[in-house]
Amino acid sequence: MNVLHFINAFFSDSAHWHGYDGIPTRLREHLQYSLTALAIAAAIGLPVGLLTGHTGRGGNTVAFVATAGRALPSFGLLVLMFVLLGLGLTPVMIPLVVLAVPPILVTTYEAVRSVDPSPVDAARGMGMAEPRILFQVELPVALPLILSGLRSAAIQIVSTATIAAYVSLGGLGRYIVDGLYQRNYEKVVGGATLVAVLALLTLGFFGLVARFTVSRGVRRSAG
Repeated sequence: MNVLHFINAFFSDSAHWHGYDGIPTRLREHLQYSLTALAIAAAIGLPVGLLTGHTGRGGNTVAFVATAGRALPSFGLLVLMFVLLGLGLTPVMIPLVVLAVPPILVTTYEAVRSVDPSPVDAARGMGMAEPRILFQVELPVALPLILSGLRSAAIQIVSTATIAAYVSLGGLGRYIVDGLYQRNYEKVVGGATLVAVLALLTLGFFGLVARFTVSRGVRRSAG
């Protein structure tokens, strides 16, 4: 039996579309975990990246945090958090947030630092306050790269949120974990397909966000 047959069998089975283990329920759980982790990571990474990028201070610290975050294995951190904190959503959120903060933090810092200094100096010469310079001069130009960091973090979270199933939570990872345990490869392939499709939809979503939030002039310059 090939992969396409497994995919067709999984999605054509009406039992997979209803109940607590149905695709709508598991998808809703997966989105809940992913959006929560992304919101927390953005709340940490964006302000720190904007501040350090604007002031030019803390670049070494940003690089260290990014390297440390990327070096930590998500599954190993999940197991450690589970041992320390027990069952619940917190042991899942911690590794997902740790995974997502580095790309948001680094790209935000680099985006602000890469803004042409000429308009920034001109704004200072006109007496514009530093917060206004950051949000009205630097941020609009840096926005495409900042969104790319958020996009990268979101895709990584969506792909990794399957680990929630290892600590008895839901989400699309439930199909993969349960399928492996039951040797039900139809369920394993179906779950993996859903995660892949959700990651592609996330990619498309951020493309639309960039199209409607980044000014046309900045898009032309970036292109």
